[in-house]
Amino acid sequence: MALVVSLDLLTNSQVTVEPALTAVPALAAVVSRRTWYPLLTGALAELCAFGMAWYNDVLGQSVHTATVAAIVLIAGIGHLSATLRLRQELALAEAQLVAEVARRVLLRPVPERVGPVRAAVRYAAAAAHASIGGDLYEVVNTRHGVRAVMGDVRGKGLAAVETAAAVLGAFREAAHQEPELDRVAGWLAVSLDRALHENDHPGVEEEFVTLVLLGVRPDGALEIANCGHPAPVLLRGEDAPRLLAADETVPPLGVLDPGDVCPPLQRLAAEPGDRILLYTDGVIEARDHRGAFYPLTDRLPLLADSGPVEVLHRLHDDVVRHVGHKLGDDAAMLMLQFDPVLLPAQQQAGAPVGRTR
Repeated sequence: MALVVSLDLLTNSQVTVEPALTAVPALAAVVSRRTWYPLLTGALAELCAFGMAWYNDVLGQSVHTATVAAIVLIAGIGHLSATLRLRQELALAEAQLVAEVARRVLLRPVPERVGPVRAAVRYAAAAAHASIGGDLYEVVNTRHGVRAVMGDVRGKGLAAVETAAAVLGAFREAAHQEPELDRVAGWLAVSLDRALHENDHPGVEEEFVTLVLLGVRPDGALEIANCGHPAPVLLRGEDAPRLLAADETVPPLGVLDPGDVCPPLQRLAAEPGDRILLYTDGVIEARDHRGAFYPLTDRLPLLADSGPVEVLHRLHDDVVRHVGHKLGDDAAMLMLQFDPVLLPAQQQAGAPVGRTR
């Protein structure tokens, strides 16, 4: 407004820039979150318009009349647009709050320590303005040891969230009830099949969930049951990262009849300091501008020189740098570090930890 008035004073009195004042309320509607601001600037622009018209002696000309009418119209439209934008922002904020609450209910925060295991998680949903998607994870401490799940539901949106909720609910029950990890997978398959058919889930015949189950028994024995999910990565001391891939490939849940789901168990002895990284395909399928996938096992040794939480933060940032923009798929990472706490009697006796007999 000051610029337009200054230009009018400095130019020839036969030339008026009064119509440029119509931009003032329009810009006010864009830059301000206050709904009354376009009306205030519109009123001030009208005062300036009349002053400029009097100064240039064009009060009775059509250019002045058109400018006054345009300022009134644009100020009204600006007020309306600012009001609608503010309502949309409030609705979006409420939706994000609801999504965050739903995420905390469905994907509960993972405690820093679960029994003999230190845990950390990092999750990023691909959907714009969302904090939850089709990836799922959980870590629970049971009488059978610490058990964890990482999964990925086919598809996105509300249907994927519903499927993830069914699988997580079943895992939280089965992990405590079933002594064998492969039977936990069977329990999840039955629960998933029931949930999809009872709720008339769209595309039920094409729905499936990849997941990997991991158990750390009290004696330090590590068990893995994989149903079509990317293989976990073992980080042990200075050794190169090792993919814990099963000898036998098992399809995701939802592909086979629930009664036929019985993935083979991988067993190995965990050593203090061992780290297991569980992740979804949103990490390893992240591509750079040349189409190259993210080299997870190559990058891990460069990032894994601190605690689990910091490692996952670095890993996520590294994946984003590899892609060059926001990830296009949900990406979840869960790191478990075997870190048993010895009792004083065990420390004095020098009892070994993490070895199977």
